[in-house]
Amino acid sequence: MQAMTLPLSQLFAPMLGIFAAMYLLAPTFQVARPWARGAVFVAVWLVVARYLEWRIFTTVLPASGTWYQVGWIWFCLFVELLTFTDQFILYLTFLRRTDRRSEADQHERRLRSLPDDELPSVDVFIPTYDEPFEVLEKTITGALCLDYPNLQVWVLDDGRRPWLRTLCTQKGAGYLTRADNLNAKAGNINHALTKTNGEFFAIFDADFVPQRNFLMRAMGFFVDPRIGIVQIPHAFYNEDPMQANLGLHRGLPDEQRFFFDSIMPARDGWDGAFCCGSNSVTRRAALREVGDALPTQSITEDILLTLVLLRKGYVTRYLCEPLAIGLAPESLDAFFVQRQRWARGAIQTLYLAAGPLGPGLSLMHRLLFFPTHWLSLGVRALMVVVVPIVFMWTGLAPVVDVTPESVFYYLFPAILALNGGISWFAPHAHFPLAAQVSATIQSFKLLPTVLGTLVKPTGHAFRVTPKGAAARRASYAAEIFWPSAVLMALTVVGVVLNTIPEWRVIDHPAALPMVAFWSVVNIVVLFFVCMTSLQARMGRTEERFDIDETILIETGTGEQLTGRVSNISLSGAGVLLGSGIDCPRAGEQLRVHIMQVGWVDAVIAQRRDRLIGVQFKLPQSLERDLLIRKLFTVARLKGNGVVACSVNRAMLKNIWSMAAPLPHVAGGAKPASVSPTERLPAESMVIRPQPRTDDFAHLAGARSLHPTSFSEPGFGRVAGTVLEAAAPS
Repeated sequence: MQAMTLPLSQLFAPMLGIFAAMYLLAPTFQVARPWARGAVFVAVWLVVARYLEWRIFTTVLPASGTWYQVGWIWFCLFVELLTFTDQFILYLTFLRRTDRRSEADQHERRLRSLPDDELPSVDVFIPTYDEPFEVLEKTITGALCLDYPNLQVWVLDDGRRPWLRTLCTQKGAGYLTRADNLNAKAGNINHALTKTNGEFFAIFDADFVPQRNFLMRAMGFFVDPRIGIVQIPHAFYNEDPMQANLGLHRGLPDEQRFFFDSIMPARDGWDGAFCCGSNSVTRRAALREVGDALPTQSITEDILLTLVLLRKGYVTRYLCEPLAIGLAPESLDAFFVQRQRWARGAIQTLYLAAGPLGPGLSLMHRLLFFPTHWLSLGVRALMVVVVPIVFMWTGLAPVVDVTPESVFYYLFPAILALNGGISWFAPHAHFPLAAQVSATIQSFKLLPTVLGTLVKPTGHAFRVTPKGAAARRASYAAEIFWPSAVLMALTVVGVVLNTIPEWRVIDHPAALPMVAFWSVVNIVVLFFVCMTSLQARMGRTEERFDIDETILIETGTGEQLTGRVSNISLSGAGVLLGSGIDCPRAGEQLRVHIMQVGWVDAVIAQRRDRLIGVQFKLPQSLERDLLIRKLFTVARLKGNGVVACSVNRAMLKNIWSMAAPLPHVAGGAKPASVSPTERLPAESMVIRPQPRTDDFAHLAGARSLHPTSFSEPGFGRVAGTVLEAAAPS
């Protein structure tokens, strides 16, 4: 039966049926029920199979013409099949799902009931190379605040920086250097393993601050001797490039939520979760069975470690709780450095005996660890944009014998089914428009990386993701902006030209509405790609957290005021004063009492009615450490309740209000960059951790309430000791 001969009621029946099933009926099923997951899986892939039967036997096999016409049609089909393969593996993964929070509750209660000396020992590693003081200070302080009695914190400094050694000595953290930087991060950790002897070791990247209960929530899983690694998701307290550059911080979750909140719990159901480097804890005894060292054959040593341990019977367990917060890439340059490293490392595993094609893995594990995502992402996203341009400018069609009616009858139902299924499995993490924008941006950089690694898998330098001030240097990604702008212009002009009969290239006028619709979608996507490639201004050097609590203020004249904190960072706070209070003037010196921190010197930076902006004068001190503890070591991330419709609406709404941000370097005091000559000798140095004299938990508890009077002992300036500045000068 030819779809073009059907009446409208039958022509639109598949679309309406799929819409009703996937968007109205399926949401009434609970994703936790195995039968519901199986039913959605079968329904989606029956629709896709129906589409593929039409796609292959009607639009490809009858193709004839020159070699390049037929070759182009088959290449487009190949890309499409590669994409469907990646989607099929994803749907297979979603057939299982875990939620181990209740298990973590039980383990935590058990661990807290044990005497301190019966808890297993843990070495906490913070590998670093060139991250600045502003980043490392938070991570080191957060690690020292971990609520776990049997641990040692080690900073592994491949940058061999004197100021960092001083900072570690002051705070009581251990400090390690080595004679060379062989094998980058993996080599750094392997060197630390030769100098430490904990039963377990936790790894935190230099920008990830652990929550106080991280180890109490994670360590209990090791009661199962099969568990080799426990992995915690990566959560972020700042905006990623898409959120920042499109102004969608509140309307769009960060780009990694789909992976960590939906895919990893599903992989965990297959015992196929993997170590992601940071926010992980590893059993040392398991590592000894594979050589007592991280593998170094790939630049993504973390996923390779999971594969090596999996072959020995050790599983990576995943707990989907935000127990550590870090910095998302702060610029497109940092974003691409990170993603290119991930893509290259995943492709490298294909050439290794320990990779997904090597012996000793089940079929499902081979599918889970095969890098179909990286192989398909770049070429798929680029082809979506390029195919209609090629058709409009050259007449080279990607298919044959396609009518608008067949598109409605076969293609649209498949698109609705695939997107509806993923939205059901991941209702608050999958956003089709945002995903297409992200994939298109990545295609410009990742496709060359993937192709280059396939040809030459080794010999590529390891690049550390820029963090802090180095990453916030505003710029625009010319290599993304201009190709996107050209593609957008070619799309617009191609549509216009083909609406003019004298200039029309497309031989089939019936195909023009389909191509025009496809082109409009691509123009919207390319517009967002262009906007994302323009770096937004970074107005603050410290991220602010929304908080609602009282604050005490003492002005320079001795006047005593009260207010409520609306937001706070390590450098300042927004304070709403009570009605009837005379607001201090801008520039006025004062001090404020922050709960769990104590008294802090400050100055009024700005005022607007009853709202004042307070800038802290907070040198290295106990109060500064307590403020880091207050802001970064407890869960302050808001839950994600957005859905695809709201994200799409917010993105489209921003088209009319968006202004292209000009490159701008944020001001503000920052630690000066370290001279390349300020390096310690290239040798192994071991400075062991020292017992802390400050009990952060006790001090924070003592300062958790405001003093009844401003002169109350224990809350004045003598409450904390100012430390010698450790920041580089």
